[in-house]
Amino acid sequence: MTLRRSGAKLVCVVAMGLILSACSGQDGRVERGEVDYENFTAKQIFERGEYDLARNDPDLAAEVFGEVERLYPYSEWAKRALIMQAYSYHQDKDYENSRAAAQRFIDFYPTDEDAAYAQYLLALSYYDQIDEVGRDQGLTFQALQSLRKVIETYPDSEYARSAILKFDLAFNHLAAKEMEIGRYYLKRDHFTAAINRFRVVVEDFQTTTHTAEALHRLVEAYLSLGLTDEARTAGAILGHNFRGTEWYEDSYKMLTGQGLTLEAAGDNWLRQVYRQMIQGRWL
Repeated sequence: MTLRRSGAKLVCVVAMGLILSACSGQDGRVERGEVDYENFTAKQIFERGEYDLARNDPDLAAEVFGEVERLYPYSEWAKRALIMQAYSYHQDKDYENSRAAAQRFIDFYPTDEDAAYAQYLLALSYYDQIDEVGRDQGLTFQALQSLRKVIETYPDSEYARSAILKFDLAFNHLAAKEMEIGRYYLKRDHFTAAINRFRVVVEDFQTTTHTAEALHRLVEAYLSLGLTDEARTAGAILGHNFRGTEWYEDSYKMLTGQGLTLEAAGDNWLRQVYRQMIQGRWL
């Protein structure tokens, strides 16, 4: 992979010594705008970008790699510089420019061996921006879409496994958002609004770590509304799939404390979930 080869190199190139000495300030930081890159080869400029990246200056490195693409647009070095530019921007947390560079690489070199990494970088630019649970989750949806593309387009690449793990985490993050809102409504006795959020988790996010709690909160909310059939059915699902959890224990105490059994009852959406579970289509 180009990035690995380039990242492993990252050495001070003797041939670039004059450039580096001419562009260093008193604090040793490389300053901008003092190099006429047209006087140097694509390889020399590329190595200068590697040098800046090694010196923990990804912002400057991205600019330097961009000079390779500008001055030598059809060279092999331009292709390598473009993927390194996307990586540098990402290291600098400039996710928008990282996405733009990665997308250009995919558009220009769709069959290149580094196209998988470019797509993975593009996905990471969304994934690494996922905020705390309480914030808007639009970026989480975009991360999921981009990670899915890595998995489906490059299933045999070394990035597919990592993309799968991150996809699961992002998916879990969305479920956590629904749970947070549901708990907010539940604490304020807005039971119907709370039920709608917990239902989303049970129906759409069954494989996440929040399903057991969502079922328990449904027991709690339905009991508060006097809807015992729904509460009993949610408890039955808990007992079948999550018997060893604290959520099952709490629901068991709540239901039996009111003289209710944990079994599927009535004709409601949870009864349908229960039937699916019994038929082996649950989780």
